[in-house]
Amino acid sequence: MRFPHPLTLLVGAVFVAALASHVLPPGEYERRDDPATGRRVVVPGTYHAVPPRPVSAFDTLVAIPRGMSDAAPVIFFVFLIGGAFTVVDETGALRQGVDWLVQRLGHSERLVIPAAALAFALGGVLDNMKEEIIALVPVMLLLARRLGLQPVIAVAMSLGAAAVGAAFSPINPFQVGIAQQLAQLPLLSGSLFRTAFLLAALAVWIFGTLRYAARGRTAPVSAPGPGAGGAGSLDPRRATVLALVLIAFVVLVAGVRRGWGFNEMAALFFTMGVVAGLVGGLGVAGTADALVSGFRSMAYAGLLIGFARAIFVTLEQGRIVDTLVHGLFAPVAQLPLGLAAVGMMVVHTLVHVPVPSPTGHAVLTLPILVPLSDLLGLSRQVTVLAYQYGGGLCELLTPTNGALMAILAAAQVRYEDWLRFALPLLAALLALGAAALGLGMALGLQ
Repeated sequence: MRFPHPLTLLVGAVFVAALASHVLPPGEYERRDDPATGRRVVVPGTYHAVPPRPVSAFDTLVAIPRGMSDAAPVIFFVFLIGGAFTVVDETGALRQGVDWLVQRLGHSERLVIPAAALAFALGGVLDNMKEEIIALVPVMLLLARRLGLQPVIAVAMSLGAAAVGAAFSPINPFQVGIAQQLAQLPLLSGSLFRTAFLLAALAVWIFGTLRYAARGRTAPVSAPGPGAGGAGSLDPRRATVLALVLIAFVVLVAGVRRGWGFNEMAALFFTMGVVAGLVGGLGVAGTADALVSGFRSMAYAGLLIGFARAIFVTLEQGRIVDTLVHGLFAPVAQLPLGLAAVGMMVVHTLVHVPVPSPTGHAVLTLPILVPLSDLLGLSRQVTVLAYQYGGGLCELLTPTNGALMAILAAAQVRYEDWLRFALPLLAALLALGAAALGLGMALGLQ
């Protein structure tokens, strides 16, 4: 099976969303401002029909630039972080750093894959790292080539591990944090339970990645010659550049904790790129040339993010986002308690396709599900777990996840090749999530 080109796939999804606005009955929930989260959330039990607003063919096309406009902060962040890391790459620091790492770890994927996956998983656990990974794809590809691994392994070590870390995180503010606020649960409650299943989930992902890597090796690419600094060596200038990169990520985590958005993060990485270029010996003109080259290389990734956003824009314009949510969750109330918890997780996976934002997904669904879970006698903590595992794991495969599509494009990995790798592991992780829900119910997790 060969999937269409990513742009074709996303444009087709936009038109399917527009067609759905002609077929599905439009409806909306009422919204209110929630003082606990500072966001507008739905009011349970207020779903009602609204006048139809089917999306015309021309409006469907207009939704594409509207999607790019809506996603502008993310797109420009990708441009600027891509430019910054191209500057770092032009200094030779990334190549020397990768060669140094491979030299120390003995060209063994059994050491490199777990180490890289755990590093990216930590980013997912702490701050839902996604778009930030796009600019790191060339580094991961270089590392994979040095070890003779397929490009799909580079994506698995980075985005895949980060998505698993975010889905099972005990502290991710954009998923479990806001979900617990909406469910009126103490922040960080249930952390020990979540951490145990986080470790199990990462073990599943890393084992699956190692197994796939062993089945499809390629010839390792040799390290560059002395002109790039020598294999396995790291001179002081390039070591300083890598230290700047590390400092930038430390500042990023601290900034996100203080409420930074994409504009602040973009400014941080632009500054890092300029300083790295000057420290790395590129000079002003060389740094500017590298930035421009980086902007050019990120153009396709930025387009994919905008096209993915256009799908949600089309559904929202057709007034059927709430219809989809209402129609999917209504049958859950008719299930036995144990199946209701698993049903919530499965439905969250489906809802995350049209609503790929973790925060948007939470404020749309949890105000509906928390009262429902109270009526069913289902613990609110288990309800939050169902949201985390269902919506979070969907990040691994939904084409409406602009970061996923952009990273696959940057790594030149076909979508169907990624599905071939990720689907068996996704099934195992969903089964693990279902086991966590069952155990949470058995333990009376509150």
